[in-house]
Amino acid sequence: MEAKLLEILVCPVCKAALDYHKNEQELVCHKCKLAYQIDDGIPVMLIDQARKLDDE
Repeated sequence: MEAKLLEILVCPVCKAALDYHKNEQELVCHKCKLAYQIDDGIPVMLIDQARKLDDE
């Protein structure tokens, strides 16, 4: 993922910053506990397709 793109992307639910998890190819919102998949370099920022994170 390009650094410039990562700087402007925010969670579509709460507008918080996202963490890029390179190995999982996901953008993670820790506030909402959602992970958004990156498919062929394109972030899929659809709420209904986000993965809910387990409480850790």
